[in-house]
Amino acid sequence: MKLPFLLAAFLLSFSTLAQQPLPIPRNLQATYAKGTRSPDGQPGPRYWQNTADYDLKISFDPKTRLVSGTVNIAYLNNSPDSLRQLWFKLYPNLYQKGAARASAISPSDVTEGVKIQQLSVNGRASDIAKLPISGTNLPLTIRPLGPKQTARVAITYSYTLNKGSHMRTGEIEPGADFVAYFFPRIAVYDDIDGWNTFPYNGSQEFYNDFGNFKAEISVPQHFVVWATGDLKNADQVLTKKYAQRLRDAETKDAITTIITEADLKRRDITAANPRNTWRFEARNVTDFAFATTDHYVWQSSSLVVDPVTKRRTRVDAVYNPKHKDFEEVVHFARQTVEAMSYTFPKWPFPYSHETIFDGLDQMEYPMMVNDNPVATREDAITLTDHEIFHTMFPFYMGINETKYAWMDEGWATIGEWLISSIIDPKLDDDYGIAPYARAADTESDLPIMTLTTQQSGTPFFLNSYPKPAMGYLYVKDLLGDELFTKALHTYIQRWNGKHPMPYDFFNSMNEGAGRNLNWFWQRWFFEGGYPDLAIKSVTKTAAGYDVTVESKGTKPVPVDLTITLADNSTQKLHRTIAVWETGSRTVVVPVPTTQAIKQIKLGATLVPDSYPKDNVWEAK
Repeated sequence: MKLPFLLAAFLLSFSTLAQQPLPIPRNLQATYAKGTRSPDGQPGPRYWQNTADYDLKISFDPKTRLVSGTVNIAYLNNSPDSLRQLWFKLYPNLYQKGAARASAISPSDVTEGVKIQQLSVNGRASDIAKLPISGTNLPLTIRPLGPKQTARVAITYSYTLNKGSHMRTGEIEPGADFVAYFFPRIAVYDDIDGWNTFPYNGSQEFYNDFGNFKAEISVPQHFVVWATGDLKNADQVLTKKYAQRLRDAETKDAITTIITEADLKRRDITAANPRNTWRFEARNVTDFAFATTDHYVWQSSSLVVDPVTKRRTRVDAVYNPKHKDFEEVVHFARQTVEAMSYTFPKWPFPYSHETIFDGLDQMEYPMMVNDNPVATREDAITLTDHEIFHTMFPFYMGINETKYAWMDEGWATIGEWLISSIIDPKLDDDYGIAPYARAADTESDLPIMTLTTQQSGTPFFLNSYPKPAMGYLYVKDLLGDELFTKALHTYIQRWNGKHPMPYDFFNSMNEGAGRNLNWFWQRWFFEGGYPDLAIKSVTKTAAGYDVTVESKGTKPVPVDLTITLADNSTQKLHRTIAVWETGSRTVVVPVPTTQAIKQIKLGATLVPDSYPKDNVWEAK
């Protein structure tokens, strides 16, 4: 599919070969005219985004799974528009009777959805019986909220957390719950679409504004709570011994076991009150989630993530001790945070903690991860680093995952590929490569730039995970680590804490790299096609051999040759995607050797090939 609208040609601010501009839909092109975004990838002089402060007071009963409480919101309208509506998201209504869902749920999980007992805006109460709730959306007409004005919203509500049908949130087992998307929140109003009115059906992920959160979570005695943000009253909810262990973990590189199996049997972990209220605070984050249990162990460690400020991040593994695969997770989590801070993307981990909780999904939240037990050590490594990598994308960068899943899942996938081999050098992760090679350029393969809301099944998987990850990886290979890091940091510096759209990414990378990469963005992200390299010929020369590699497909991929010589020694030769920039269909790779060649193999783990039968040459 080719997008029908073209951006008028504009001059990039650096010297490069003239290239065609990327195709851009007119609603996105309009952001340049409005001055909210710029063709060079920077936020425009009139860029704005709205924000909100949330004060949550929540009571949770693990036996009945009832979530109830109040939400007070101070919503600041930074837009140039007077808002006559506020759109709220009621994500628990995914389980409401009659709700539109992408997949079936257990009949026992069908509920009445979110029950709102009280809702007021700036002191003006709404008629609860007349709230126009439609699935997970609640559009509420208000007195106009002008630019730079604040709406103060107060909501009292309740709902029953799902017991089964675990989609990113819900009961894990009796006495253990991961509670996410649990409070009414105000939807994003942005410079592209206005209100985010797309209903949540369990498939596409989320798009939230940045805000500050204060949360009080009340649970029964013996239940410990982990959540987004910093625990502010550890000494009031944990007994002295455990509060001290937590403080130790926050300052030590070694692994600290805060709660052991023996501690669980003693039942002396929390304050001796019928219920305890755990207070958390988080600033400039897009969401808030919590988990609670009375029978998980807790391992923790910390490390310096910013060598300049000496700031530390605490990493946690919280799990049922019967799940032995979780015993190394704290090490994998720590190594991931270290690799992110110092190797890729080489950006100090931005948050004070990262907690991996033993759950029933494979899902990320700010500072929290809900990960299911897995069968192998390799799976535990790749799952842990993939979910933690989401810290940067979408949370630090504010991605609209609902429309552009590739802008966050693709980064988590390349993060998984690169960091897994740091954790275990023997691990050769090829997540998604073979499925793409099989499906490329079939009816199940759409361009990456197709909106995520228009995809499901195979296209959704390919375009969210392996295809964009390969695109990022091949550009990294093309530019080299130093220049790629400079380009990526240009994008991060410009857009952290904001809401980048795809062209902000492409143009920021071009600017940061100092070269126009549109030829590759166009062919990899916008067009169809398939990857297919072949060994066309092998010719003896005075210096050795010339291997001619042909690109039979239209997708530009690196060239990797493994040469086996007469003495059974091997050489590896590599060419980046630069060899295809001019549109050439062949490249000659010289092999300097005085020996005869026995065999040549074409290909590498992270390079798909839809027709690999012509990838081996044998000497006759």
